[in-house]
Amino acid sequence: MLSANTNRERGMRERQHPSDGINLDDLAEGAVVEIETQHHHYRLVKDADAHVHISGHPTFCPEPVEVEIEGSIERGQPPRTSPHYIGRGMRLVLRHPRFDVITTSRIEEIHRG
Repeated sequence: MLSANTNRERGMRERQHPSDGINLDDLAEGAVVEIETQHHHYRLVKDADAHVHISGHPTFCPEPVEVEIEGSIERGQPPRTSPHYIGRGMRLVLRHPRFDVITTSRIEEIHRG
């Protein structure tokens, strides 16, 4: 059973993020998330903390590579990420071991697998 604090924190996150999405902190290790952006289809497998193995981009991650998800940003807003949050209608920001910081095109769909 969730505590009152956990429910309150989740409610605060949902109010802070009006678009549909997920917070990596709410996922168990090994959880799979499929993300469709305007240009690519990504597959994320949750590791520890904000780390995931991501694949789906022909240049940055044709094979699964471990990255850190910094969060999502909204176009037209100041460049401020929502930590560990992946939101539909937003752009995913991740830290890649070879290419540094990458921002995807707009997220159109998110599916938990």
